[in-house]
Amino acid sequence: MEHLRLTVNGKQQEVLVAPHETLASVLRNRLGLTGTKIGCQQGACGACTVLVNERPVLSCLTPALRYREASILTIEGAAQNGVLHPLQEKFVEKGAIQCGFCTPGMVMTALAFLKENPHPTIEEIKEAISGNICRCTGYKKIIEAIAEAALAPDQLAEAVAADARSGQPGDEPPPADGPGQFRVVGHSRPYIDAR
Repeated sequence: MEHLRLTVNGKQQEVLVAPHETLASVLRNRLGLTGTKIGCQQGACGACTVLVNERPVLSCLTPALRYREASILTIEGAAQNGVLHPLQEKFVEKGAIQCGFCTPGMVMTALAFLKENPHPTIEEIKEAISGNICRCTGYKKIIEAIAEAALAPDQLAEAVAADARSGQPGDEPPPADGPGQFRVVGHSRPYIDAR
């Protein structure tokens, strides 16, 4: 066993790890951060993605000892003081979460991508998340969530107004008329457990 010191989600951590132990294993089994998922264990699905020194890394393949003194951000650290990151909010709002297994890696990949490219095209978003596999959503809602998170507030207001003009059902609040208990009928609602 070897001593490993690193910063995880802004907190200094010191753990003893085996030379062959992966970063994903240390995060999940030694530090209790189970938001980082282990999917394929071959680096093909992206579910294990975390940010190391602000760069996306497939933690299921990477020896933990490679990251002595590194700064690591996991999905648990994306929210601050109990408030979801705006990208996480968009994932909830757009319904970009189904089973949730790919979501942590998808969010972490998108966070790093949006930091590098704050105003991406849809094609750039598709390319950026191409290493993250989702079996549930068909990617449409994930791409929409990332695209809307990238929009400046004035662009977002314009996009919402355009949706309203086109007659597309969106996430706008239900009309004020009618009995209060039925105001949600016919309107998208986020999954109760999405947060």
